[in-house]
Amino acid sequence: MSERQKGFAAVLLAGILWSTGGLFIKLVDLPSLSITAWRSAYASLVFLVLFRSKVLTINRQMWINSVFYAIMLLAFVSATKLTTAANAIFLQFTAPAYVLVLEPLLFKLKLKRADVMVVIAALGSMCLFFLGDFKPGGMWGNLLGLLSGISLAVFVLGQRLNKEETHFAAIFWGNLIVVAVSIPLCLGFDLPLWAGWGDFWRLTFLGIVQIGLAYAFFTYGLRRTLAIEASLLSFIEPILNPLWVWLGYGEIPDKWAIVGGVLIVCSLVIWTIIPKKRTINGESVG
Repeated sequence: MSERQKGFAAVLLAGILWSTGGLFIKLVDLPSLSITAWRSAYASLVFLVLFRSKVLTINRQMWINSVFYAIMLLAFVSATKLTTAANAIFLQFTAPAYVLVLEPLLFKLKLKRADVMVVIAALGSMCLFFLGDFKPGGMWGNLLGLLSGISLAVFVLGQRLNKEETHFAAIFWGNLIVVAVSIPLCLGFDLPLWAGWGDFWRLTFLGIVQIGLAYAFFTYGLRRTLAIEASLLSFIEPILNPLWVWLGYGEIPDKWAIVGGVLIVCSLVIWTIIPKKRTINGESVG
């Protein structure tokens, strides 16, 4: 395989590993706070081993990014527990729409017509998630899914604002923040932190493989592919996530959620492949 082909394979594998999160979160018989505590503890160990020379590069912006990364993890796991996995992942994938609105303000970009159209399409599709019937907590799950998308958008923009050498540190410390917040809350609310060896191995997979190794594969692949190619390949995550949950857990998404999810993914894919010219600080870029 050429270096480019290896990059494609690595990004695709990262997306597949990310997509398993919904199924394993559903299968673990623990509260969401307990799941995030274990998951982030393992993920932080992976980052410490693989990127130990980079996780100690810290500054003020990195801490802000870490906080929003932690909020995104906490909100996504809670959303997956409270609503369907499809709702949780598709609502998180509205993040690019928020980025398109906020990015021109931060980086002096001109908002293009295509940007406006994809924002309208994504936000309009998002409304479909609130038309179906809700199980207890389902509405809160959808709202937490929205929060995970907003937090992801702020995290992505924060990473762009900061130096590249702090990017791994933001994820590492963000996972540690999750652990530092989740464990005291579990103890304070008398929530179980252990549910047997079956859940132990599922939590190990979530932390080491689904988060830690997936980010390592994505980083490897991103250096060998174009950003547009990596973006398109990563869209396999919201497509496969509900499929794994259906096959392994028997959860069937609401029909409106399926329509909304398809519209969100399609609008983002179309926007990604449209050639665009932009001007950043007076300099024309592709």
